Amino acid sequence: MILDRHERINTAEIQARLEKVAQSGTGEQGSKLFPADEITEFIDMMQVYEGAMYEISTKLEVLDSEFHVHFAHDPIHHMERRLKSVNSILGKLQRRNLPMCTKSIRDNLFDVAGIRVICNYRDDVYSVANYLSSQSDIQVLRVKDYIKSPKQNGYRSLHVIYAVPVFLSNGEHYTPVEVQFRTIAMDYWASLEHALRYKSNLPDTKLTEHSQTLLDCARSLQNIETQMQNIHRDINGAPQQEEAPTSQAFDPKK
Repeated sequence: MILDRHERINTAEIQARLEKVAQSGTGEQGSKLFPADEITEFIDMMQVYEGAMYEISTKLEVLDSEFHVHFAHDPIHHMERRLKSVNSILGKLQRRNLPMCTKSIRDNLFDVAGIRVICNYRDDVYSVANYLSSQSDIQVLRVKDYIKSPKQNGYRSLHVIYAVPVFLSNGEHYTPVEVQFRTIAMDYWASLEHALRYKSNLPDTKLTEHSQTLLDCARSLQNIETQMQNIHRDINGAPQQEEAPTSQAFDPKK
């Protein structure tokens, strides 16, 4: 199952937002002027990112179907796709003190297009990530394994930035897509932690208390997942993987 967090690209809405920034001279959080003559280029760029996102998600669907046929097991529970909004993109450039232009986005932001892949077991996370990485037209740009090395707050997930070719009338464009692989347990923990940190108005004492509880929950969930993984291995013949993909030097002409 795929859950999209956006409709198909609304070019009129993007153009109106960028024109407002260009005319006002400031964007989100006081960001610098976005060049008016790059608005069409920005829209074209976003269509390429959307194409890359759909290319990756299609590959993931095919892998999931293959697992079902060969192992009677669906490793992917569901996927969520999203493109960063104009506000998020401009805001990130501003926070990082980067130039406000399309070239700066291409050179510095690798999460404009994103997919969250929710798997059933930890083996599924690594298996799907590695099978996707081994495809001949895929490049692995960056890997952050927060499953093997969780963040201090207990967050666990495998983050991989892939580059995939998008074929347009003027040729192929290798485009980055950030894919976050995690289990169901990792996902519902991360959703609650995100809500606590960014969407709550709790006093600091309560925030600290809940943060510690969530850290304890993360450790408990890790132990429970390990036990359930071992049971799953005994009753299912699906591949067993425990290593993340290896990043490569980016070759835009691969």
